[in-house]
Amino acid sequence: MSEIVLTLPDDIATEASEMGLFKPLLVASLFKDEIRKRKANRLFETAERLAQAGVSMTDDEIMAEVRESRKERLSRR
Repeated sequence: MSEIVLTLPDDIATEASEMGLFKPLLVASLFKDEIRKRKANRLFETAERLAQAGVSMTDDEIMAEVRESRKERLSRR
């Protein structure tokens, strides 16, 4: 388990604390969601670059990427 120190503006820290947002499971969930979004965005950006470069993926290749992404996500749980 890792411990982090987070520096926030006072008003945001106060409001977040009052709303109970500093609970470890909630913070971990927020980070997981953001990590998942960023990975998905990278996948789409890569696909767009490949398409612009004239490289296309077959349906089987796309499904293989989706399966690998799902496998990674499940292994982190």
